[in-house]
Amino acid sequence: MLKVKTPKNPRVKRALEKRAPKLVETGKKTLILQGTKTSNTLNDVLTELYLLKKGSAIRYTRKNENIRPFESGGETSLEFFSLKTDCSIFIYGSTSKKRPDNLVIGRTYDHHIYDLVEVGVENFKPLNSFIYDKKLAPRVGSKPFICFVGEGFESVEELKHLKEVLVDLLRGEVIENLNLAGLDHAYVCTAVSSNRVFFTHCALRLKKSGTIVPRMELVEVGPCMDFVVRRHRLPNESLRKEAMKTAKDQSKKKVDSLDIILLFHYMSLK
Repeated sequence: MLKVKTPKNPRVKRALEKRAPKLVETGKKTLILQGTKTSNTLNDVLTELYLLKKGSAIRYTRKNENIRPFESGGETSLEFFSLKTDCSIFIYGSTSKKRPDNLVIGRTYDHHIYDLVEVGVENFKPLNSFIYDKKLAPRVGSKPFICFVGEGFESVEELKHLKEVLVDLLRGEVIENLNLAGLDHAYVCTAVSSNRVFFTHCALRLKKSGTIVPRMELVEVGPCMDFVVRRHRLPNESLRKEAMKTAKDQSKKKVDSLDIILLFHYMSLK
């Protein structure tokens, strides 16, 4: 782990306090980087994930040979980049004979590795392979729906962990109120088996329904791909308790019913 020195300069101290863990998080920046060897497919995946996160992501295209997230000592460079860029979630891409088209999605707490999920990418379809009305193209920075379909997300430990990480990766900035007109896209994750998840990105088409809640249609706009879970590492219990602290006076919020409506609509299309 990186050793953090106590700053003596007030200006430096204030800057570090802005980057420190908060009881109420407003959103997570994403760092996207790669290893010494990547395939053309994986490069396209990293580029399109960056486009999906545009405005809240940083992309490093230089090859990094010292990053080995699951090995002791191999996380030092990641923690340094996390501190340097103030990113609390990262995507690391690499490929090898043993683990082709490999993505490691991880979260940090106080710029130290918190947890990791490793997935292989299969059946990738890029943005330019989808034909649709470009008026439906999601706007940069708009708030997404995130749908998880399948019992595996509640019963399989690896998929439960992947769900947690994907929510943090995809949800964007935490906000108090939602403008219905601004909801224009959804990420749909379907548990196909105990270790495989189909991920697709859809635009939302709102239509009149005769009620206050509009009828929603999903239009695939890409990218889409299969995630095959390979390895994962949960945080230790003491670190989890520290990271999960919340403000005592923070009231519990009700889950918006629109995500349930969208989920039922998607399932009806199956």
